Parts: sequence; structure tokens; C-alpha cells
Amino acid sequence: MADGINVELVVVRHGITAWNLERRYQGQHDIPLLFPDAEEGLLALKDALISERFDAIYSSDLKRCQQTLEWIQAAKPGMPHHLEPRLRELNFGEYEGKVYDELKDLPHYRAWVDSVGELQIPGGESAAQLRTRLEAWLSDMAIDARKQGYRKILVITHGGVIRELRRRFETIDFWEGAVLQAQGRRWQLTHQAGVSGKGEWLCNCSSAVPVPVSEPS
Repeated sequence: MADGINVELVVVRHGITAWNLERRYQGQHDIPLLFPDAEEGLLALKDALISERFDAIYSSDLKRCQQTLEWIQAAKPGMPHHLEPRLRELNFGEYEGKVYDELKDLPHYRAWVDSVGELQIPGGESAAQLRTRLEAWLSDMAIDARKQGYRKILVITHGGVIRELRRRFETIDFWEGAVLQAQGRRWQLTHQAGVSGKGEWLCNCSSAVPVPVSEPS
């Protein structure tokens, strides 16, 4: 078996959009950030990451993620930046652009909620399909990390993606995996490549990004 490699993975959600505030299912619609509402969270995230040096960045190719990356100024000259469609939000199909009150009486929507996202959305994806594309990306990221020597990686993505990655690495319940806009998780990972070449990512520890402010004693 090949030697393992250690990778620090910092995964953050994009900043606030108008559809976030309106509580609309955003999915893969290319909705931009909303200013000035997004600014406070983005500046806090920028401050949290300003002193960190990443070996590479992977980001969803949707506009709100690209704007987030530009605002937090984490990309340095010469740093590899991979635009990655597999890091897009879950495809919400017929639910995109709609709010709960518009959907709550639809039998297929109620069934989807009761399934904790496991059912396939009409015209969209299931949680299993999202997990499949994320696993494919994780496998390719392992190859990149080994070939290019990446040991600290920044990822700009979406809430549903982070929820699934938290279930993958932190083994928590679906409802516990949510993160707010311009926030995310930091994972210390080890990748052990098997004889088949596919290998496996294992999580050693996780923490919030930015680090929560301590409550006064």
C-alpha cells in the first residue's frame, strides 16, 4: 500500500445572495452576491484567512463562488485555481427559484423532505447523485495532491456541498450539517492510496471557519 499524504482542506460557502435572503432554493441558478448585505460576512472570512497560504484553490464555477473568492483575496499570483462544476450546489430542478410556501403542499416535495433529500428532485438530483460527483472530485483531488504536492487546499462552494462533506468526514446527521454564508469547515485529512489507485480519505479532525468568537465568561 502506498504511503499516506496529509492534506488540510478549508471549505467555505459563498456569501449572501438575494435568493438566500428570500429563502429561495438556489441550486445551480447562477445568482450573484447581494451587496451590501454580503460584505460583512466576506470581510470576516477574509480576515480569518488573510495570513494563510494555500497550495491550490478549487471552486464552483458559479458566479457567487467566484465573487466570494475575489472578495476574500485568497488567490495569490501563480496559485493553481481549478474551476470545478462538480462543486456546484445540488440541482434542485423544479424547486429552484421557489420558496417553501410555494412547495409545501406538493406531494413530491413533502416526500423529498421526509426522505432527508435522498429522493431525486423532479428535474434535479438526489443526495446520492450529489455524493457521487463529490466522491469523483475527491478522488481527482487526491491525484492532484500527490502529483503537485498540494498540502493545503481552499475550496469555495455551496451549502449543500458542505453539508454532504460534513456527513462524509464528520459522520453527523443531515440536519446538523448546515453552515451559514461565508462560513465553512477546516478538515485535517489523510489520503491512503490503495493498490487499486482509488484510495480513501480519512478525517483526523475538523473545526469551524472562521473560528467562533468565544462567549464572555
